[in-house]
Amino acid sequence: MSAQMVDWDLAVAIGSRVAGEGPQVTREVADQVVEELRADADRSTGLVREFTGLVAEERSAPVLAVDRPGWIRANADGFATVLGPVVDKLSEKKGPPSGLSLAIGSRVTGTEVGLLLGFLSSKVLGQFDPFFEPSGRLLLVAPNIVHVERELACDPTDFRLWVCLHEETHRVQFTAVPWMRAHLFSEMNAIADTMEPGKLLDDVVGRLSQAIRGDGSLLDVLGSPEQKEIVDRVTGVMSLLEGHADVVMDGVGPTVIPSVADIRRKFDRRRKGVGTLDRLLRRLLGLDAKMAQYRDGARFVRGVVDKVGMHEFNAVWESPANLPTKAEIADPSAWVGRVL
Repeated sequence: MSAQMVDWDLAVAIGSRVAGEGPQVTREVADQVVEELRADADRSTGLVREFTGLVAEERSAPVLAVDRPGWIRANADGFATVLGPVVDKLSEKKGPPSGLSLAIGSRVTGTEVGLLLGFLSSKVLGQFDPFFEPSGRLLLVAPNIVHVERELACDPTDFRLWVCLHEETHRVQFTAVPWMRAHLFSEMNAIADTMEPGKLLDDVVGRLSQAIRGDGSLLDVLGSPEQKEIVDRVTGVMSLLEGHADVVMDGVGPTVIPSVADIRRKFDRRRKGVGTLDRLLRRLLGLDAKMAQYRDGARFVRGVVDKVGMHEFNAVWESPANLPTKAEIADPSAWVGRVL
């Protein structure tokens, strides 16, 4: 049932049209970029292990250098997996829709998802997809990496390794901590159990209006106390993962990337977004909150490591009970007091 609720092929087609092709490069340059990114990802495994103490098998998840349509297809597949429990639960509560309403609804949602993926596909540099069987996959969006390194006038060799360090850290997090994938999937199931189909559309419309006025995002549709509790838990986890990756790339960077300080300065400025439309879309999609996760999560990781060292910090990966709450992300001492 879940695969029919969204027309994923339509989403991919629309997203690919919206995305654009990215910078123009010759076939020779494109092949060189792909080869360098793969080599940088392989090199990053050992660098991340040495800095963090987390041990993940090398090449345990494939590294794919993709274009924007390739990233869109991969994420459509990922969304279908992650949203499956939500859609299944809604279908159970609401009952199976008629053939006509299902067909119309799947195309409407397919169009909406396609527009979302098309916008994001021009922004994302890399991503680890933990839900790809059997052990996830690392996606590096080669056209976007080339575009940003040119836009920021960064040294290409340095910038590509810098990006790979961040994304490889995510691969290590999920492959060295095998329960993480199941934990996040269980949270999606928990969200599904709380959703009320009758209120869903009205909530989305209302939240859209609020987001346009600058008050919240579409992610705020999950508004009940129970839902907010789950979202807060997920926010804590995602802040940890993103902040940890930022700390690793900044910690390892100076030893292997000569221009890392220049890259970080320029990239942080770029993260704030440019132009009215870009800022609006970031607000609607909750991307401003995503940027806060990088900042707050990195502050948490540095706060704990400064107090107790990296070895003791790694207790965070021992079990779901040791993950920081959203409140603890803002108060590293509280997490230290509870866990260590």
